Amino acid sequence: MATLRQLRTRVASVKNIQRVTNAMQLVAAARVRKAQQAILAARPYAMQLEHILRQLSLSVDPDQHPLMRPRPVARVALVVVTSDRGLCGGFNGAVCRFAQQQIREWGDRQVELIAIGRKGRDFFRNRGVKPAREHIGLFRHLQFAQAAQIARELTTHYTAGGVDQVNLLFSEFRSLSQQAPVMHQLLPIQPGAGEGAAARDYLFEPDPEHLLSALVPRHVNYQVWRALLESNAGEQAARMTAMDNAARNAGDLIGDLTRQMNKERQSAITLELMDIVGGANAVSQG
Repeated sequence: MATLRQLRTRVASVKNIQRVTNAMQLVAAARVRKAQQAILAARPYAMQLEHILRQLSLSVDPDQHPLMRPRPVARVALVVVTSDRGLCGGFNGAVCRFAQQQIREWGDRQVELIAIGRKGRDFFRNRGVKPAREHIGLFRHLQFAQAAQIARELTTHYTAGGVDQVNLLFSEFRSLSQQAPVMHQLLPIQPGAGEGAAARDYLFEPDPEHLLSALVPRHVNYQVWRALLESNAGEQAARMTAMDNAARNAGDLIGDLTRQMNKERQSAITLELMDIVGGANAVSQG
């Protein structure tokens, strides 16, 4: 049984933790608003650009651009996007477990892991998997130039024949309370499918070769940029939720400890009263 002094110390410690979690929740709430605005602004452009290229690929020869040319898949590059910092609940764990599942499903294919974010890198390092390349500290000052640099590295590696397919795996921001791991094929660019996938006759101005040379690199850059923005928004939302839950749990713990402390104080007062009454009775009987 904890003493009254120990209970007071624990209450003070939990209150300090609660103040920290409240402060972190406020910081994450401010950051998530900015991150949410950024991804909501970038997502329509990225999705429409991808749609245009997929439809365009049905009307042109895929061999006209090396990033659209399909090939037998024996080596796969998996770009796993996680955060650099923790304290965001199961955000990073869900992404890393999904990556493990995808690697198992590929079976005998050779997988080259590229880690964006310290948490993903550490997760796989602790399990004996060393990433081929890593990008740490991007989310401290996230800029489009960083996404363009990563996209250039991926396209150069793909065109050189280092891998046959490049996939982006990240946590998609769906709402403040929901983020879900998803995987998108970045290279080669897939042709359109489903309704409206039939080839159409287009009048190209300029010619398809110049059009593809301008749109394809822009598409790759923006898909990487979108993945970084999605992950950043999801991280801040997950951290805000986790810190809110932590603050609530700290409040519940403070309530339990306070009740226990009051019981201990009442017991101490009762014992003192019993000692006083017993002493008074002894004096009166004497």
